[in-house]
Amino acid sequence: MTSGPTPSARFEGSLLRRGDPAYERARAAAVWNGLIPERFPEAIVRAASERDVPEALAYARSEGLRVSTRSGGHNWTGSQLRDGSLLIDLSGLRGCSIDPASATAVVGPAVTGRDLVAELTPYGLAFPVGHCPSVAVGGFLLSGGLGWNSRAWGPSCADVLEIQAVTADGRTVTCSETENSGLFWAARGAGPGFFAVVTRFRLRLHPLPGSIVTTSSAFPLAATGAVAAWAEGVARELPATVETAFVLASSGEATPTAPPGPRIVVAMTAFAATHEEALAALAPAEACPLAGSAVSRQPPEPTSFARLHEGADAAWPSAHRYAADTLWSPETYETQLSRIADAVVRAPSGKSLVLAPVEPVSEEPRLLRSMAFSPLGESYLVCYAIWNDPPEDGANTQWLREAMALADPSRQGRHYVAEADLTADASRARRSYTPDAWYRLRELKAAWDPDNVFHSYLAP
Repeated sequence: MTSGPTPSARFEGSLLRRGDPAYERARAAAVWNGLIPERFPEAIVRAASERDVPEALAYARSEGLRVSTRSGGHNWTGSQLRDGSLLIDLSGLRGCSIDPASATAVVGPAVTGRDLVAELTPYGLAFPVGHCPSVAVGGFLLSGGLGWNSRAWGPSCADVLEIQAVTADGRTVTCSETENSGLFWAARGAGPGFFAVVTRFRLRLHPLPGSIVTTSSAFPLAATGAVAAWAEGVARELPATVETAFVLASSGEATPTAPPGPRIVVAMTAFAATHEEALAALAPAEACPLAGSAVSRQPPEPTSFARLHEGADAAWPSAHRYAADTLWSPETYETQLSRIADAVVRAPSGKSLVLAPVEPVSEEPRLLRSMAFSPLGESYLVCYAIWNDPPEDGANTQWLREAMALADPSRQGRHYVAEADLTADASRARRSYTPDAWYRLRELKAAWDPDNVFHSYLAP
């Protein structure tokens, strides 16, 4: 009697099972964060093509394994690693096809923001890619996507026109606002709880801004309240094409006017048709009444998406350990940042920071149509613990949770699922959605994945 093919022979890519020599290297590579959770999939399929994905799901069903996926591995909590599961690693699906005539692109889930910028720039086209260049579009778009210039362009998933996905029963389906619309709605915001595997995205593109200009000012952290009150008021009046963000850093270099110490930085980036238009958009920020207390200032200077990515690389370096959490709040930036500033001073690592973009995403209804994602507060911040040494894991994780408790004393704030600390509290995932969206996600999960093949949101 002739035996059938071995499980690994059914894949163009590779199948690694726990205990195989290359397993641990593949498990570690599935997480961008240097802090790798102690969770162990039973097997890992490293897909070499879209054809491997239905085969991987068939293998999971035959072995009684639940399924998780990863594209670039940037999820801070490592929710792609689940004990006893099959991890489908999509990092090999990096196809990218640009159609300049229709201003659209078809991309694989592992295409990164850096990749997409490099592909689009020669055509004079752009997309609201993630701020960090190594973030892959798969998890980024599934979570909604707060990308560059999203105050004007909307959440990045608003520019997803269509997806191709493999469902729990192994079918490959096309989804859009008119075809399999429920699954398409979920794919624009469900994040790590999505219940299918997206193998390609068709994207709407934008004209590349003719000029991108950035400017920033740094102040002592003690000035946080005054700086936040002034800058928030100005930022909300600026054109939607100006992106404003506060950065609270636990350390800052000495300047001619100030010793080293914690800082609050106000950074503004204008995306405009011309250099003159960009400068005009930033002009209100030049009249800062607090300029005399600034410890440093970068005057407006031209930049590019590629250079913006270089700056993000410096703030979120690779080969480091991370813990992060998010907060949408009904309160002002002055209130929120004043609360968390005291925690920033006490950060055990000088690399840790708080990022708080003002109006991080457009709230225009036409840009928020047909998606699970929605902005959930008047202010928004992300707190990042960033460190190097494994013995410091406990101190930095504890600091993050204490800092977030200071920012949200009522525990009524909401979260952005892409960067939420899902292991901090069982309600984190639920509180990343409106009540109606959460219930609809549960109903769609039951309809599309009745056997619960796909892991849902990570929880404590």
